[in-house]
Amino acid sequence: MLLLLLTIFLLAIFVGFELITKVPPTLHTPLMSGANAISGITVVGALACARIGFGPEAQWLGVAALVLATINVVGGFLVTDRMLKMFVGKKRKR
Repeated sequence: MLLLLLTIFLLAIFVGFELITKVPPTLHTPLMSGANAISGITVVGALACARIGFGPEAQWLGVAALVLATINVVGGFLVTDRMLKMFVGKKRKR
């Protein structure tokens, strides 16, 4: 079972990397917004895993997932906000 889950995880990393590298720069802001929504779902799942995890290992993994997903959400919002401010700045100069 562990080998199957590890294989799925590695394939997801590979597919995600291939998809992200093919995105044109004009779509990065909408893609970041979608990634933030998915990371928000990950935060909820990590909270559930940390709270009702089966054993201390599951709880520690839940806490680690919660920290990493929260960093991802906050970083995504900061990047999106910065990119949107760049577009607003161009409109004000005209």
